[in-house]
Amino acid sequence: MARNIEIKARAGNLADVLTKAMDLASSAPIEIFQDDTFFRCSNGRLKLRTFNASEGQLIYYRRADQAGPKESFYLITATSEPHSLREVLAAANGVLGRVIKQRTLLMAGRTRIHLDRVQDLGEFVELEVVLREGESADDGIAEAHRLMKHLGVSAAQLIEGAYLDMLKRQ
Repeated sequence: MARNIEIKARAGNLADVLTKAMDLASSAPIEIFQDDTFFRCSNGRLKLRTFNASEGQLIYYRRADQAGPKESFYLITATSEPHSLREVLAAANGVLGRVIKQRTLLMAGRTRIHLDRVQDLGEFVELEVVLREGESADDGIAEAHRLMKHLGVSAAQLIEGAYLDMLKRQ
């Protein structure tokens, strides 16, 4: 199972964060529409991410719901029929909710920097430091802290859980 170190934080000013992220980026930013449907799952989280009518990903992941850098374990498989897969999973498992966002993706080495505009929630910064096989989580945590500092993300901005959890609390 693949692993990464993640942080999620409220964005102070997304335009400022983008400027700082561009200093680190190894390529131009990519704009991505994402419609995530979460399903009941007894061990972790299961979501279907739809990009368009013929492109999606089924994503299973486990991570602690804590603020700050945390290890995440995940599996991803592509689908060319996201809408019919959503129907099957909804019938089999039940739907917990949906998160719709516009994401700006930048790569800084092995780290995915996400600048998210989440419908009904606001603007966020997410970092995913991809770990190599057998690599210590501490290495990824240290890298996440360095990137947070460069991007101007403070500990006070960090959030626990997923966007879905935040939407449910509203």
